[in-house]
Amino acid sequence: MLADTAFWVAFYHGSAMPFAYRRRVEFRDTDAAGIVHFSVFFPMMEEAEHAALRHLGMSVLHPTGQNDHLTWPRVAAQCDFIAPARFEETLRIEVTVNKIGTSSVTYGFAFYLEGPSSGPEAVAAGDSPGKLVARGSITTVCCLMTPGQPLQKRPIPDDVRQRLETLA
Repeated sequence: MLADTAFWVAFYHGSAMPFAYRRRVEFRDTDAAGIVHFSVFFPMMEEAEHAALRHLGMSVLHPTGQNDHLTWPRVAAQCDFIAPARFEETLRIEVTVNKIGTSSVTYGFAFYLEGPSSGPEAVAAGDSPGKLVARGSITTVCCLMTPGQPLQKRPIPDDVRQRLETLA
């Protein structure tokens, strides 16, 4: 049974391990026409990205020392609307890593409708996705955050890169 709060589930697809995040469309996500407003896809992408990072044992604010943290500010975001999604429908948001640079990561997102009775068992190896409703991407840059200092761009640490590559 799908809980009222969003939850995630990882699944295998080929040799890589993409990540899928399931989220119910809330009333606040919809516009006067009763469909998901285009602007809502952006926070949904960020929510799914954060869930993927937690799944990998990381955080968008990752401690590196006593006061320092790695963080991932966004430098680009885009989303293409393809078909409507409505209140109380369930979306499966697939998260992949499209590109890993020296200090940047570009995530890809695909939003699919799932059936009304979908539960966690609905996303498994070989499951065909539902109807595609949107596709987008976010590019982030690895930065060191030190209190009282401006953000400093940093190369992605090897252990972080290895984790991210599992979503490529």
